[in-house]
Amino acid sequence: MSRGKTAPAAANPLRRGLWLGFLGIVIFSVTLPMTRLAVGTPEAPQMSSVFVALARAALAGGLSALYLLATRAPWPRRQDWPPLLMVSLGVVLGFPLLTSMALRHVEAAHASVILGLMPLLTAAAGALLHRQRPSAGFWFFAGLGSVLVMAFALIRSGAATGQLRLQGADLLVLGAALCAATGYAFGGRLSQQMRAEHVICWALLLTLPITLPASWLMRPQTPVAPVAWGALAYLGVFSMWLGFFAWYRGLALGGTVHVSQVQLLQPFLTMLFAVPLLAEKLDAVTVGFALAVIATVLLGKKMSVSPAPADPGREGRQAP
Repeated sequence: MSRGKTAPAAANPLRRGLWLGFLGIVIFSVTLPMTRLAVGTPEAPQMSSVFVALARAALAGGLSALYLLATRAPWPRRQDWPPLLMVSLGVVLGFPLLTSMALRHVEAAHASVILGLMPLLTAAAGALLHRQRPSAGFWFFAGLGSVLVMAFALIRSGAATGQLRLQGADLLVLGAALCAATGYAFGGRLSQQMRAEHVICWALLLTLPITLPASWLMRPQTPVAPVAWGALAYLGVFSMWLGFFAWYRGLALGGTVHVSQVQLLQPFLTMLFAVPLLAEKLDAVTVGFALAVIATVLLGKKMSVSPAPADPGREGRQAP
């Protein structure tokens, strides 16, 4: 009897984690199209890339301060501040800034292919952070996925400029993927010790003394389309705040390595959202490379990952 009850009980947190992770990914999938709407294009610029990155963090930071007060959140422990700083650098500052700069010059569908590596990067960062040992097969498929992303960027660059070289925007998106994976891994780990909502709120509050005055100083001095302001509001409330409530809770319940697989859907969801929001057109090359990258991620995740050594002292430190 005990075995029959244990299996469903053990599966339930993973199932909940996957559903919460999926909700977070749906919210995040709209981020690239909304960022493109907020910054505009070289021909029709809207807000500056730096302002968009800072303002979305400042808006979410203000909401976080109110939420932490309303929930009477305890102060993080001394050892929690360094990983909170890593979350801040990765997902509060790094990812928004780099994607905002890149999406002035590339379409959302293009960027979504490069960001298709994020599930593997997140799983790798989580494995390293938890002292797990991915197999050689895992790293092989990680490398193969990286080669595919590079090939896609080179082909796109060659078609646009006649030269096979990586565009600066492609490198910015790659950097954004690394920032997000690092922030996800540290945030997922912290969410096992404190409430998931508090993790992103404290990370946002940590940067608020910088983002709030800086965004005010860099506010647009020329008229901006209402749709750009609406996109910025989405980025601040959903992409930068509420999406992480679901995402970090999902990572905490189901584990970073498992729940990060839900990110496999993000490139395709982003492409679907980009069609009505930006009137972007999908072609066979973009969809084909997206499928190929996702295939490498799926295969890579099937490779073995050796667990970390047991830490008996860790019991009892989990968040309620």
